[in-house]
Amino acid sequence: MSNKTVLVYGTGFAGKGHALAFRDAGAEVVGIVGRTDSVVKEVAAELNIPYSGTDWLTALQTCKPDIVSIATPGGAHVEAIKQAIEFGCNVFCDKPLTQSGETAEEIYQMSLKHKVKTAFASSFRYMPEIMHAKRLVAQGAIGMPTEVECISHFNLDRYIPFGWSHSAEAGGGRLNNNFTHLLSIVTSVIGEKIISINGEVRDDMGSAPVVDGVHNFMERRNFIPEDINDPTLEWKKSDVEWSYTVLAQLEAERETTQPVSVLFKHGGLTPRFHDDHIIFHGSEGSIYIKGHYGAGPLYLFSHGNKGAQWQEVTLPEDIASSLPNIADDTQRSWTHLAIQFVKDINGEQVEPYQTFEDGCRYQKIIDIIRSNDNWTDVSKL
Repeated sequence: MSNKTVLVYGTGFAGKGHALAFRDAGAEVVGIVGRTDSVVKEVAAELNIPYSGTDWLTALQTCKPDIVSIATPGGAHVEAIKQAIEFGCNVFCDKPLTQSGETAEEIYQMSLKHKVKTAFASSFRYMPEIMHAKRLVAQGAIGMPTEVECISHFNLDRYIPFGWSHSAEAGGGRLNNNFTHLLSIVTSVIGEKIISINGEVRDDMGSAPVVDGVHNFMERRNFIPEDINDPTLEWKKSDVEWSYTVLAQLEAERETTQPVSVLFKHGGLTPRFHDDHIIFHGSEGSIYIKGHYGAGPLYLFSHGNKGAQWQEVTLPEDIASSLPNIADDTQRSWTHLAIQFVKDINGEQVEPYQTFEDGCRYQKIIDIIRSNDNWTDVSKL
């Protein structure tokens, strides 16, 4: 069976990561497309990718890829995905799927019509300790799941230069780029069916300085102006949330008497005091995982034990060995999903993975949360 060919859209942190992921999955990366000619040529040379360009449609026509990998900010996804689907390409797309539920539904339906395979890379569900928690819950280690708590505070610098992360139209906001991962993590452990959602958001950024030269999202802190009070600095207004509080109810895969309650609390600009964490509570015990995306270690609390204490549980070797041998959490997660996707396209049996159906549902949920219209006025009671 010949190697599947891949065309990557995006030359930043995610674009490079997707290219490496598909190579590790046994596919051939034949081209890469970006906005800036000099940058895309540099990245193509760095990664030894034969084709580079700035026109997506021309690249599709020239490279004729089996798979396209969408690694740009969410606001640039829609047209690129539409064109790729029309070419009959299978599509691997990073989160968020698009910038709105309406456009997400459009490309999801288009993928069904054209019968192409899709993957939605909200991929931190493949963190080793998250997979460990999934196994423990399935084995009954905490009894019937009752509630989940996801707490994180990132303390991002308020003066990071204005970019796509500040703009709803560009696919920015903490819901698109943090909540998507957490929702994926919780559903992977508890169950994929989301019953109900409620939430509120807050933009405590206000505005950000405009600085030229930022290309790689991961390097944006390096461009923070030395003098933020410089009167010549240009500022742009943020129009997305930097903090959110979301309540959800999930249907558990294990039998329960009522829905599982989930709290997602994230402060993008607020400092942490205690560790970020994810906790899964149940009728007979609890699982605590340190880290905002569950990096670990993992601890188990069993209610039935006299004088119970939190006990650290070692990651099973078979879980560690089932994942690519890559130290970086983001890269390892992308690679694991890319491997499943390529195998599925080749007709091999694989574990279930998230598709545009999930990405579309997530985008509609984000729209609901952002509407902020679930408040009840009690000021006159």
